[in-house]
Amino acid sequence: MQILTASNASSYSPVFHVGQLTESRLPLALCEVGWSSGEAVEHWISANMAQTNSVSQNSNGEMDDSPNTLVYRKMEDLIARMQDEKNGIPIRTVKSFLSKIPSVFSGSDIVQWLVKNLSIEDPVEALHLGTLMAAHGYFFPISDHVLTLKDDGTFYRFQTPYFWPSNCWEPENTDYAVYLCKRTMQNKARLELADYEAESLARLQRAFARKWEFIFMQAEAQAKVDKKRDKIERKILDSQERAFWDVHRPVPGCVNTTEVDIKKSSRMKNPHKTRKSVYGLQNDIRSHSPTHTPAPEAKQPTVEELQEQIKFWQAQLDRHRLKMSKVAEGLLGYTEQYADYDPFLTTPDPSNPWITDDTTFWELEASKEPTQSRVKRWGFRMDEVLKDPAGREQFLKFLESEFSSENLRFWLAVQELKKRPIREVPSRVQEIWQEFLASGAPSAINVDSKSYGKTTQNIKDPGRYAFEDAQEHIYKLMKSDSYSRFIRSSAYQELLQAKKKKSKNLF
Repeated sequence: MQILTASNASSYSPVFHVGQLTESRLPLALCEVGWSSGEAVEHWISANMAQTNSVSQNSNGEMDDSPNTLVYRKMEDLIARMQDEKNGIPIRTVKSFLSKIPSVFSGSDIVQWLVKNLSIEDPVEALHLGTLMAAHGYFFPISDHVLTLKDDGTFYRFQTPYFWPSNCWEPENTDYAVYLCKRTMQNKARLELADYEAESLARLQRAFARKWEFIFMQAEAQAKVDKKRDKIERKILDSQERAFWDVHRPVPGCVNTTEVDIKKSSRMKNPHKTRKSVYGLQNDIRSHSPTHTPAPEAKQPTVEELQEQIKFWQAQLDRHRLKMSKVAEGLLGYTEQYADYDPFLTTPDPSNPWITDDTTFWELEASKEPTQSRVKRWGFRMDEVLKDPAGREQFLKFLESEFSSENLRFWLAVQELKKRPIREVPSRVQEIWQEFLASGAPSAINVDSKSYGKTTQNIKDPGRYAFEDAQEHIYKLMKSDSYSRFIRSSAYQELLQAKKKKSKNLF
């Protein structure tokens, strides 16, 4: 007896489309000899097994184009290595009480094989890879509808290549109805319908009420064919067919891996696209991507179009650009400077609240009493001072000691204006104008004539961003003068040293 497994059962097909099997399409000879409809269906299924075998081989040999074709091929190459007789996963028959479980392997066998043969250092990564392959149905747990991999003694079985997703299966609801109906006819505990399957069967029975008699007849005929098979062979085929439907009709809450991204599907169906310039200019560079074809030759540009191109390229030449080396240097410096403040890169004390249940870290960061790390961070740039409530308070105290706090108070007032309800904005704009910019203002600020002129025009139609130009000018003044003096001041240095000594002495 030959056991049907993934390596030798690529031609098995228990799936038949109801649309292809109607009484009008049955061979006339069957009706002429007086066979009943049930006998005719059973004979039709048996006679067409060879035909479906050849179809399956063609589908495996010439895979239909699919956006996931590359992924499927990589997974199937890995499955072929797993099934290698010498270096693959050991497949065995497990004896249990009064029965045998044929052609299985454990979840831990898969994880160990992946770690060993793919040079994976972390078993968690191997478990994740195995779970993805199980979700696509290349192997499956023999006693669970949820297609996932567990690193334990749970038994798994390889799927027959006929049911691989690379065959681009799109089973219809009528096929699913036949399968569920057939399951109800077989008095086996392992074939009992799960709750969600029973609900699906009831829903399909209502939807196909008019043709349910024929669906039932087809399911009955398939059940008769299955009964003629060897017991062990039938057990393997039943589990593989169940796993096929677990992929295409997954358990509620599980990911459906057969869904195709609509963008990928659209590109596959319409591969011949021309490449267009973002700026409406003819581009002589042709794409090397197989999804693009060279653009058709454009007509000769007019004088006006050439002048527009000249203006465009001149504007591009005048743009300020940074060398990639400078950009990379800045990114590296920023990353190194803030590495100690990333709780995922540097283990904080207290623990990282994103991965633990302890929120002490957040509470310390939000407290009015700044920690030593927060005070040190103020020295990085002025934005760190302004976004920290404690930093703004200390910065304001320092400026008040130098009788120059009006710039910071103006900046904070404008920030607060942007968060006000729209009905309060006009009145608040007038208050800020009278306090900081009007003639004889009690806290007059020093802005350039250009910013002052634009602000004067903006307040005629007051909005949240009426003081945007003046605020930007004041920000630059504070960054170049006030902030530098604050960082060099004895007040900040004393605060930094006090925090290092875990003292609570402020200014």
